[in-house]
Amino acid sequence: MRSAVDVDLALLGGGGAASLVLAALDRHGVRDLRVAVVDPVHRRGQDRTWAFWGLPGDDLEPLLSARWQRVEVVTPAARRVLDLAPLRYAMLRSGPVYQRAAEAERRLGATRVHAAVDDVRDDGHRVLVRAGDGSTVRADWVLDSRPRPPARAGRTTWLQHFRGWWLSADTAAFDPARAVLMDFRTPQPARGVSFGYLLPVTDRYALVEYTEFSPELLTDAGYDAALAGYRDLLGLDPARLTVREVENGVIPMTDGPFPARPSPRVVRLGTAGGATRPSTGFTFSAMYRQADQVARALAAGRPPTPAPAYPSRHRWMDAVALRALDRGSVDGPAFFDTLFARNPAQRVLRFLDGATTPAEELAVMRSTPLLPMLAATAGDAAHRLRDRLRPARPAPPTPPAVRAGTPPHP
Repeated sequence: MRSAVDVDLALLGGGGAASLVLAALDRHGVRDLRVAVVDPVHRRGQDRTWAFWGLPGDDLEPLLSARWQRVEVVTPAARRVLDLAPLRYAMLRSGPVYQRAAEAERRLGATRVHAAVDDVRDDGHRVLVRAGDGSTVRADWVLDSRPRPPARAGRTTWLQHFRGWWLSADTAAFDPARAVLMDFRTPQPARGVSFGYLLPVTDRYALVEYTEFSPELLTDAGYDAALAGYRDLLGLDPARLTVREVENGVIPMTDGPFPARPSPRVVRLGTAGGATRPSTGFTFSAMYRQADQVARALAAGRPPTPAPAYPSRHRWMDAVALRALDRGSVDGPAFFDTLFARNPAQRVLRFLDGATTPAEELAVMRSTPLLPMLAATAGDAAHRLRDRLRPARPAPPTPPAVRAGTPPHP
């Protein structure tokens, strides 16, 4: 049995959420904290891509691969060019994030345990973490970002699943000034919503991706066929393109609960802590907020407990929207097209990030189909009542490809 490591803070999992926490601790000048990171993989390089919107000039700006102030939302009926100013849509690849986290880890003098977590015991005073290599970590606080299913099955459970190709072209093929945020001209699944998008880094290098919101995953051949179809729809010549990298991911879209505080001294972050927006799969902005709030609290000597990732009213609206899409009472492409057609782009983006006021949310709700959404609201209320009157159902197992981060699209 190895000797125990005693720390003030233990991070379980070393992906995007933990990397952002390490960087935030460094940014806020936390230096007297004993930190341990428990993860079997020491992450480095490009293994995922995040995209998000916000005001330019934050500390992530030097790490970005690309940024856009104009994006397109395309449906079979219309092509909308959205001016996001003063916001911008930004692409962040994982390599610079992991590198910054590694530098912060060195400055913090953190202890790294290269093993999976076997057990976590919280007695209300300290937390004992047992790792697969026989080591143990005793911590005052634990931040756990390991992927996990919700505490109970949701009333609606979908997945956001996607595959992307990083394409290089032998001649200029892309417009680096404009990204395609959502393109619903893709063939729609029988139950769900699909779209493609295009994020150009240069005129010869871009990420092209196919995404579905649906209950079931595709086969490898299915994703490749869908991607090839979308590439052709964009008018790109496969003979002049080379696939340099492939990205895959699965993210839960469910109104099942993800408790952010499962025990007194364990705090969950990332998707495990409710950072994924159920109706869209967006995660990065909430994950970044969580990291900043944790670091600010620790710098001030307070417990590292971030605020809820989204207001409770947003989680309710997500449950209603998911139900309406799942029951087929609203058409997915038309639903998203209407949101952008009847609202300023900045309002929609703030809404998707959980940053709108109640007045703005009323405006968003008024722009959705009234009768189907009222029916979904009534159905959701009835389902909630049934849930109160019967035992909780177990949550479905987490798909093997679930990622703690988020893809560069809704």
